[in-house]
Order: sequence, then C-alpha cells, then structure tokens
Amino acid sequence: MSQPRSVRPFYRPMRPRRRDEPHRAATPLELFFDLCFVVAVSQAATNLHHAVSEDQLVHALTRYLTVFFAIWWSWMNFTWFASAYDTDDDLYRIATLVQIAGALIIAAGVPRAFTDGDFSVITYGYVVMRIALVVQWCRAAAGDPAHRPAARRYAIGVTVVQLGWLLRLALPQSWGTAALLLLVVADLLVPAVAERPGMTPWHPRHITERYGLFTLIVLGDVVLATSVAIQTGVDAGDRQLWSLAAAATVIVFALWWLYFDRPIEAPGRLPYSLLWGYGHYLIFAAVAAVGAGLSVSVDHERHLAHISERTAGYAVAVPIAVFLLTVWVLHVRRQQHGAVVVAFPAVALLALLAPLGPAPVYAMAALLVALVALTVLLRCRDTGPSATIA
Repeated sequence: MSQPRSVRPFYRPMRPRRRDEPHRAATPLELFFDLCFVVAVSQAATNLHHAVSEDQLVHALTRYLTVFFAIWWSWMNFTWFASAYDTDDDLYRIATLVQIAGALIIAAGVPRAFTDGDFSVITYGYVVMRIALVVQWCRAAAGDPAHRPAARRYAIGVTVVQLGWLLRLALPQSWGTAALLLLVVADLLVPAVAERPGMTPWHPRHITERYGLFTLIVLGDVVLATSVAIQTGVDAGDRQLWSLAAAATVIVFALWWLYFDRPIEAPGRLPYSLLWGYGHYLIFAAVAAVGAGLSVSVDHERHLAHISERTAGYAVAVPIAVFLLTVWVLHVRRQQHGAVVVAFPAVALLALLAPLGPAPVYAMAALLVALVALTVLLRCRDTGPSATIA
C-alpha cells in the first residue's frame, strides 16, 4: 500500500516546481529562515549605530556594507533556490536548518568584524550556508534533468568561490580589500552565468512575496531598534524624546507605504530579474540603516553621540535617499507615470538637503508624508471614484 501524499517523506526526488503553480505562498520553513536571519540584520544595524555615534563613519560604512552583503547574498540565494526546488522532505529541511545555523554564526561574528576588522567568523558562517546550498544544487542536478546543466554550474561556481573566501583569510591584510571585491564580483556572477542558457523554474509571484516579507521583517527591526533607543532615554528622564519617537514612527510607516503602495511587478527575463533581485540589497541595507540612523539621532538628542547634528541627520537622510532611489528604479519607473516618477528622486534629493537645516528628522518625516500623499492622490485620480469605492 502506497504512502499517503500528505505524509512528508525523509527523501523525495528534487523535481522542479511549476512557474505557474497556483496559490504558491511562503512556507513555515521559509518564514522561520527569515526570522533567524533578522538576528544577523539586527547585529549589523546595532553595530552600525554604535560606530556612527562614535564618529567612525568610514569604518562604519565599509564594514556595514560588507557584513550586510554576506547576510543578503545568503538569504537571496536560498530564496530563489527554494522557489524553484522546495521539496519539503526531511533532507531539504535539514539542509535548510544548516543554512540557518550558518546565519547565526554570521550574526555572532558581526561585533568582531566591526570592532577589530576580523571577518573570520562571518566567513565561516557564510561558507557553512553556501556549502549547504551546494548540497541542494547537487540534489537538483540529480532530480531535474532539464535544468541539470544550470544546477551543476551553480554547484561548481559556489564551491569555487567559497574556496576563495577561505583562502582570503590566509592573505596578507594589505590584500584583503582587493580580494574581497574580487570575491564579491565572483559571487554575483555565478547566477548570471548559471542561469543564462535557461532559467531555473523559480515562481515569480512567490519571489515577490518573499522579498516583500523580508522587507517587512527588516522594517520591524527598525521599529524595535528605535523603540529600544527611545525607551532607554525616557527611562533616563528625557521626555523630549516623545516627539522624536513620533517622527521616527512616521518615517517607518512611510517607507512601508512607499514600498507596498502598488502590487509589485514580478521579475521576468534574466537581465531584469538580476537587476531586481540584486537591487534589493540596497533596499534591505538602507531600511536597516534607517533604524541605525534613528538610534543615532536619539543618542545625539541625549548628548551621547560624538557627532554633530548634521552628521546625525545624514545618518538617516542617506539611507532614506538610497531607499527612495532604489524603489524608484525597481518599481516606480516601470509601473507608474507622471508626477510621481519625478517625485521620488526629488524627495530623495530634498532628504539629503534636510540635515543642512534645523530638525532634520522631522523635516524628512514631513517629506515622506508629502510623497505618500502624492502617490495616494495620483492613484485615486488614475483609478477614478468607481475603482476607489470598489
């Protein structure tokens, strides 16, 4: 008697999922994966906050971008693989849990990377995650003859680059930056090379949902980081932080609104899929950095930061501008028209000018509210009263 389909087996041949599969949604395992990843995101944002408050700006930016690359690239590669080949058998779950363990190792190495420039722990966690994915690609090559060449290219490419990351730890410190940039480019080229003869069968709507969910999780981390910073100040007797808390809340609400204002267009052909998938590095990193910047503003308000008000303002303004410009490139320009297409880069520019005046955080909150209001008005005008009522 055959085993019921509803019972999850220990092993199931890794067949490709259908690109037009109806009702495809994120699984509990994927949500658990994201939840564990936010630990690493939180560590990166927290250490960015402290480094900026200590006026270590160049040091903070370079190490934050490096750490966040390891976090984002590992998350992104699992997400696209799972969209194409999630079998949900026990072996798949075990391999995914190994990747989660790698993410936790990365999170544990973030403080050392910021304080000492020691990326060894992060590298070990990164390699654990990537080698676990190589195992998955080998399973895909065995179970999916139609996409076997692409799966093999992934497995070989990822393995070679991981050897490079491990060898980088043995290089002289003077070679570290050049080797890092070379390896980042090599990592980014693997999907471009592997997918070119024929894309693996990832699900476009599933991918957009997964990216949206991770955006929500990072926004939630911003709320938590800002709330903790403000709570600490209020507990210390600084009641003036309530207005700053209100402005920070408005900023987070506006970022959420602007990203999810309209249904996100699913990526299609390979060049745009790469641009869309890679471009979200800037969105995720910028959102997390907004939380760090708002915490820096709290430190400045409490006279704990060793920076000027203008620098504290730019700690919020720069990631907001990066967020707006990236959303404009990936979403707005392709889906909308008219004044809103001009408004996104214009508000990004005004956000960068806000720290030159008084109360920059409040000014940026007002700018974002104005941009949200414009998108709502134009959408209502385009759809008309009947569509709005419906």
